[in-house]
Amino acid sequence: MSESIIYETSSAEETIDAAKRFASGLKPGDSVLYTGEMGAGKTHFTKGIAAYFGCPEIVTSPTFTIVNEYLGGTVPVFHFDLFRIGDIDELYATGFFDYLRRDGIICAEWSENIPDLSCELDSVWFVDIAKTGENSRKITIEKRDG
Repeated sequence: MSESIIYETSSAEETIDAAKRFASGLKPGDSVLYTGEMGAGKTHFTKGIAAYFGCPEIVTSPTFTIVNEYLGGTVPVFHFDLFRIGDIDELYATGFFDYLRRDGIICAEWSENIPDLSCELDSVWFVDIAKTGENSRKITIEKRDG
């Protein structure tokens, strides 16, 4: 199955709101794989997903930790940064695939660094965030089931 959604936003707050609307269609076990340049708004989008599920924690970029866990809401959100991960073997070593058994939502920035990642997942949403201006973004989302 494949479906597409497009949001156009003009601020970080609108990007977060778009993510909240998008998150209404997510379920435990879904993976959200982001692409987009540095500063495009991937972490803001994750803020919206976490907010939708009632996570009270402050969502920050997992750049230096590889993963941030947000467990305080109705569904756990696991926010990964794959920027420094070189291949699927390194990803296995991080424990990434253990998170698939934790009934949460996986949000993974820089998913393009692991081209075969989507083949390892069951329910995948691809989210590309493109800068269209200083504060404006075009967010293109496509769903693919494994």
